[in-house]
Amino acid sequence: MYSICLNLVKIFQPPKKDAKKAPPSKAPAKKKEGGSGGKAKKKKWSKGKVRDQLNNLVLFDKVTYDKLLKDIPYSKLITPSVVSERLKITGSLAKKALAELHRKGTIRRVCKHHAQIVYTRKINKSDD
Repeated sequence: MYSICLNLVKIFQPPKKDAKKAPPSKAPAKKKEGGSGGKAKKKKWSKGKVRDQLNNLVLFDKVTYDKLLKDIPYSKLITPSVVSERLKITGSLAKKALAELHRKGTIRRVCKHHAQIVYTRKINKSDD
């Protein structure tokens, strides 16, 4: 009988109020000034560096071909990449152009490798 009374007391009594909890206020809570609240945001991966798209010529026009014949044979270091960058032409066109200049005898080949060919200007030896 005593246990039944205890159960009835538990049912009809209101729950105890916790003294540790502050009653909810009607004003909004202020944020801390330290900025150390909340969860840190997940790091977003960068897309990497984006290079400018090159718009190099695939075939020679008259102006570029004249520039090739005039400027390139007098350079100290002549490679397909240098010619491609200076004249704004593709690498394959630069290789063909350098092969033609070498065939004509206006430039001299220094080194030939399957990946890179290096040319230099032709030096005329004069009799002293």
